[in-house]
Amino acid sequence: MSGILWIIVVGFVAGIIARMLSPGPNNPKGFLLTTVLGIAGAFLATFIGQAIGHYAPDQGAGFITATIGALVVLFIWNRLVAAHVIPDHGL
Repeated sequence: MSGILWIIVVGFVAGIIARMLSPGPNNPKGFLLTTVLGIAGAFLATFIGQAIGHYAPDQGAGFITATIGALVVLFIWNRLVAAHVIPDHGL
């Protein structure tokens, strides 16, 4: 149970840092979307890190790489909003 809580906390902090580093009007807002942004970034960083051999199969991404992964996810989010694939409700 504490592992899941730790993932949520690290995901939320990584999501906040990614939102601060990537300015833009169409960033996802709110606790839930920020947390999902950070967790998705951590999963992306873990997947890529394991694929290139940087992480062992049972090892996850660290805080810095989770933040970098969240920046990549946020960039993809912004491109999808700009292409009108995801609606921007101004939330």
